[in-house]
Amino acid sequence: MPLLTRITGPRDLDRLSLEELNQLAEEIRTFLVDAVSKTGGHLGPNLGVVELTLALHRVFDSPKDKVLWDTGHQSYVHKLLTGRQDFSRLKMKGGLSGYPSQGESEHDVIENSHASTVLGWADGIAKANQVMERDDRVVAVIGDGALTGGMAWEALNNIAAAKDRPLVIVVNDNERSYAPTIGGLADHLATLRTTDGYERFLARGKDLLERTPVVGRPLYDTLHGAKKGLKDFIAPQGMFEDLGLKYVGPIDGHDVEALESALTRAKRFGGPVIVHCLTEKGRGYQPALADEADRFHAVGKIHPDTGLPISSSGADWTSVFGEEMLKLGEERRDVVAITAAMLQPVGLEKFAKAFPDRVYDVGIAEQHGAVSAAGLAHGGVHPVFAVYATFLNRAFDQVLMDVALHKCGVTFVLDRAGVTGTDGASHNGMWDMSILQVVPGLRLAAPRDADQVRAQLREAVEVDDAPTVVRFSKGAVGPAVPAVGRVGGMDVLRAPGTDTPDVLLVSVGALAPMCLEVADLLNKQGISTTVVDPRWVKPVDEAMAPLAERHRVVVTVEDNSRVGGVGSAVAQALRDAGVDVPLRDFGIPPRFLDHATRAEVLAEIGLTAPDIARQVTGLVAKLDGRYDRAGAEVDQVEAARD
Repeated sequence: MPLLTRITGPRDLDRLSLEELNQLAEEIRTFLVDAVSKTGGHLGPNLGVVELTLALHRVFDSPKDKVLWDTGHQSYVHKLLTGRQDFSRLKMKGGLSGYPSQGESEHDVIENSHASTVLGWADGIAKANQVMERDDRVVAVIGDGALTGGMAWEALNNIAAAKDRPLVIVVNDNERSYAPTIGGLADHLATLRTTDGYERFLARGKDLLERTPVVGRPLYDTLHGAKKGLKDFIAPQGMFEDLGLKYVGPIDGHDVEALESALTRAKRFGGPVIVHCLTEKGRGYQPALADEADRFHAVGKIHPDTGLPISSSGADWTSVFGEEMLKLGEERRDVVAITAAMLQPVGLEKFAKAFPDRVYDVGIAEQHGAVSAAGLAHGGVHPVFAVYATFLNRAFDQVLMDVALHKCGVTFVLDRAGVTGTDGASHNGMWDMSILQVVPGLRLAAPRDADQVRAQLREAVEVDDAPTVVRFSKGAVGPAVPAVGRVGGMDVLRAPGTDTPDVLLVSVGALAPMCLEVADLLNKQGISTTVVDPRWVKPVDEAMAPLAERHRVVVTVEDNSRVGGVGSAVAQALRDAGVDVPLRDFGIPPRFLDHATRAEVLAEIGLTAPDIARQVTGLVAKLDGRYDRAGAEVDQVEAARD
């Protein structure tokens, strides 16, 4: 029987010999390649932490001891060792989350999967243990990439101040986040070596000298003052020890015995300790090791033997942006690019190859990226900061107070906007159009297709006195959705065919094809509909109010939270213009959404053509006094079409 099938919880590891642990590590790698190749997921990071996770669960007693992960995409092995070995529906509806999940297991704590937060969590839990007089241990596993985030260093500053508060920080140093980790931190980690032995020498010397009359204490102080120079002579100075944190390492992150020894020593220490582990992302799987770009950080469905994708979904939104950025770079030497440790995922790889001196990877530091962009704009260039929509949340203050207040021409390109689905609650980009509504002067574009991505990106970089935002979805981009006319700055996607139309349907971004389906269903009910794409959803186009006034009902449909989103902005614009027309806004409800496919999530929250058409038909019918039959009629039309 394979060893892995006998592991139902962490304590099952206690009885295994070192030889069996090494065998189990190989079984886990085989399992991961086989399972993740069928579903897609974060393969490379998990192949790199197999032995580390085994050692953590052998030394610490989860869930009494809290093992925290930053980021959570490296927790697959942790899931396997805590009783979750059914990966058949990984990241799918009803299956395992791709990140830690409190709803799945008592062994999971942090599930937001936004990097650089784990040390703050660990600091808080350790403080709570102290207040409540618990002897529970706290272990924070943080990747070297996540240490490029400022929040991690804010937490370290606080952690180091409590010398008697036990907390173990494991630095998983694989020289990578998505791609190779860059910056001064990475350079320092690459040269960091253990200073073990010096502390023992100093402790013994202190004991001896303090017992020596008259000259003992002054001599000790002199030696202690030479600490930095002595350490630099023995080995490179550790930045962590400069903060006052005990440091153990570097440890071979694939040697279970060495890892257990280091973690056991750290566990016994009565204060905060850094355990520095060197691991190899993608270890044991040759296709991942051969992928220098990101070591199979995240993959779709692949052939397990070759690592090649099983199918191609065609052009996606990200690649369309990437191609247009390359063209802009060729045309304008003042256009520069910024990424937060995700050069490839946000489509900037080609731009970086063509213009290596005009792309800036700031690490996992969105706040710094936004402020740096303000400085770049002030210096006379036009920065394009490409970032996932969910991660721009972290830089809101900088967008508001550094970019907008100073009227800096910075373009933020938000990838993975709206419902992203399989990565779960923390990765849906469903807040940006709400949050950014309050930023004075900011202009926000929501392209409906690839042509509009190209056009609106170009429009955005022409603005040099205010922030601009271009947001688009995850995945394949559909066919072009042509306009049949223009009202103000808005594209008309469907004309009503009558001078007295019933519904003005305001379609936002990638939902345009669905909105046209809604119009078709309404037309079959005898409800005439105008469909417009505002293109720039902030500010609301001046032509919106007079256009709305010519309709009986206004409906907005957006891939964003209903709270404070485009629908709210349109409603306010109509009120300000004195247009008293009923308005119904469709969007994402204010709740966290479980992982599932995008289509499944949209169906669950009622963002489908039949759901919207049914409610709009009911609204119009209510105005006509024939409300009761409306919903049933739409169901019949949809059934007939199917």
